[in-house]
Amino acid sequence: MRLHLLAPLTLLAATTFPIAAQTWDNSGNSMLQGTYYFREVAWIVDTSYDVYGESAALFGNITFDGAGNYTITNTLITDNTAGAQINFGTKSGTYAISSSGFGYISSPLSTGDSIFGLVSKGVFIASSTEAGFNDLFIAAPLASPAPTQASFKGTYTFVQLDTPTVYPEDSRNCTFQMSPDGTGNIGTVRVTGNIAGYSQITQNISGVRYSFSNGAAVVYLGGQLTTSNLIAGNKYLYFSPDGSFVFGGSPNGFDMIIGVQSATTSPTFDGLYYQAGVYQDNSQISSGYEDLNTYYGSFKATSGNLLAHQRLYSVFSNNGTPYDYMYSAAYTLSNGSYTDSFGQYFFGAGGAIRIGVGNAAATGVNVAIQAPSFTPSGVYIYPTGVVNAGSSAWFTSGVAPGELITIYGSNLAPTVASDSTFPFQLNGVQVMVNNRPAPIYYVSPGQVSAMVPFGTTEIAASIQVINNGEKSNTVSSWVNLTSPGAFTNPPGGTGYTAALHPDYSVVSPSKPAQPGETVSVYVTGLGDVSPAVADGAPGPTSPFSTTTNTLTIYIGGTAAATSFVGLAPGLVGLYQINVQIPSTLTTGNQSFAIASPDFYITEAWIPVGAAATSNVAPAPQIHKPMTMGRGVSRRRFL
Repeated sequence: MRLHLLAPLTLLAATTFPIAAQTWDNSGNSMLQGTYYFREVAWIVDTSYDVYGESAALFGNITFDGAGNYTITNTLITDNTAGAQINFGTKSGTYAISSSGFGYISSPLSTGDSIFGLVSKGVFIASSTEAGFNDLFIAAPLASPAPTQASFKGTYTFVQLDTPTVYPEDSRNCTFQMSPDGTGNIGTVRVTGNIAGYSQITQNISGVRYSFSNGAAVVYLGGQLTTSNLIAGNKYLYFSPDGSFVFGGSPNGFDMIIGVQSATTSPTFDGLYYQAGVYQDNSQISSGYEDLNTYYGSFKATSGNLLAHQRLYSVFSNNGTPYDYMYSAAYTLSNGSYTDSFGQYFFGAGGAIRIGVGNAAATGVNVAIQAPSFTPSGVYIYPTGVVNAGSSAWFTSGVAPGELITIYGSNLAPTVASDSTFPFQLNGVQVMVNNRPAPIYYVSPGQVSAMVPFGTTEIAASIQVINNGEKSNTVSSWVNLTSPGAFTNPPGGTGYTAALHPDYSVVSPSKPAQPGETVSVYVTGLGDVSPAVADGAPGPTSPFSTTTNTLTIYIGGTAAATSFVGLAPGLVGLYQINVQIPSTLTTGNQSFAIASPDFYITEAWIPVGAAATSNVAPAPQIHKPMTMGRGVSRRRFL
C-alpha cells in the first residue's frame, strides 16, 4: 500500500474492522468533546526489504462534537515519499467511545480504517491495530487559557522515538529533561538513548531556547540529525489543560515526543491504567531483521506486580494480523522511576501518567494513563469489569466462545447463589452476550460468573446483566478466536498454574512438576471444540471434545509436547491441557505460556523439580519474550 497524499487520503484494499455492522457502546462519546491537539505518526513496513516503505506524520487540531463526529482543521502532513510538508486541509470523520473510554475514531489517514484506543483524563491514546500498518495516535484537549512562555516553567521529563530514514537501523529513542525558566530559556539539555541495536549514546545540547505559537511550545534544539546523535532541530510541544502531560514532535519529521511534568514527590503506582505505544524489536538486527510493533491495551499495577494486556500489530508476526499479548511482570520503584528488560519508565505528579522509553533491544516509546473512575447507578457493570475468569485478563483483551468470564459491578444480583449446572437464569439473574443467553455459575451483588456462548462469532460483543428484569448498562468487547487464561493458585492470574500430577495431587512448590513428567493444566478461553457442545453442557466423556484452534504451550520458554487439549470431561467451560515438562528445564519456577492463532499469554508459573520421571498425566477424567514467525506481507499504502 502507498499513502495517497491528495486529501482525502485513501488506503485501498484495507483489512478494515466493519464497525457499522457491529454494536459498540457509544455512551462515552462525551469523553471526547471540544478541540484537541493531536499527532499521529504512521509507518508502512516494506517486508521485501525490511525498510519503512512509507512514513507519515499528521498533526494539528481535531474537534469532537461529543456525539460521534469529528472535524480536522489547521493540519499538516509530512510524508517521506513526497519529501515535503503538505497542508492536509479539512477532514471529517466519526467515532464511538464506550463508557470505559475504550473505542475508536475513523482514520483520517486511510479511508475505511479505524484507530482504536482509550480515553482517560481527557487524553486519547490509540493505534490502528486492525488496519495493516503501524501507527501511534495521541490527542489532548487544548488548554484554556492557552499556555504561554511564562507558564512553561519547572522540570519536565521527555521520551522520544525518531525514525528519520527508511532504514529501521537508523531508528533512535532517547530520554531527556528540560527545565524552562518561564522567560524563553532552557539552557543545557542532556539526552541519553540508543540508535537501534547500538550501545547507549549521550548528547549534550547547550543554549536551548523556546517560544510559543498558537498555544504550542516551539523548542529550538538546533543542529542537524546525524548517524551519531539522538535529537536535533525544532520540536513542537502540545500541553494538556493542566500542563502535566506534553506531546509532539518535529514539524517535518517522523518522531513522537511524550513528556510529563516531573513529580516532586514519590508517585503512587497502583490500579488500572490504559496504555499505548510503539517499539521496534532489535533482537535480530545483527542479521538484518527488525520488527515494528504498535499497540494499545491496559494493565493493573498492584504491590510491585503488573498484569498487563497489549493488542499488537506487526506485519511480521501472526501472519500480519493483530494479536493479543497478556503478561505479568514485577517492578520496583526507585526515585520515581523503574527499569525492566524493555526500557525505563517515568511518572508525572501523583503517578497518574507513566511514560516509557525502550532500550537498544526494543527501541520505542509508550504512555500509560490511570483509568477513569465510575459512579454506579442501578444494575451496573463496571465498564472495565469484564475479565477472564482464569487469568483476570483485562477488558481490552476481548472474549472467546466458551470462555468463563467474571463480571464485576454493583446491584448485579439480589443475593449470593451458585449452580454447577450452569443454568441460563440464576437467582433471577440473566447474562446476555449479543442478545444470547449465557450460562451462569455464580451471582452476587458485586460479581457474576458466566460462560460466553459458543455462538458468539461476531467481531464485537455487547455484554449485559439483567437482575430480575432490570437491565444493566452494556460493555463492549472484541470477540477473539481464543482468549486463553490459566487458573492459578492463588486465584488472580499471577500465581502458580492450577495443575495436577498423574496421581491427581496438586502441583506446588512443595511438590513440583518433574522434567519429563506430563501434568494436567486447567485453563479457559481456548475457543471452539470438536465435537461441539451445547452452551452450559459439560465436556463429553466419549468422545472427548478437543480444541479446533492450534495451540503451542511453552514452559520456561521451551515448546512442550501436549497429549490432550480440550474440554475437561464433566466440567463446564473448563479446558484441560496435558503437557509434558521439557526435560531440559532446571529447578525453579518456570513460566507457563500459551500461543494461539490470535493470542499469546504468559502470566502464570509452574514449579519444576530436579528429578526426571516417566509418569504421564491422567487421561481426562470426570470430576506470556515472544517469538513468532515472520510473515510474507507485501502491503503498501496506495
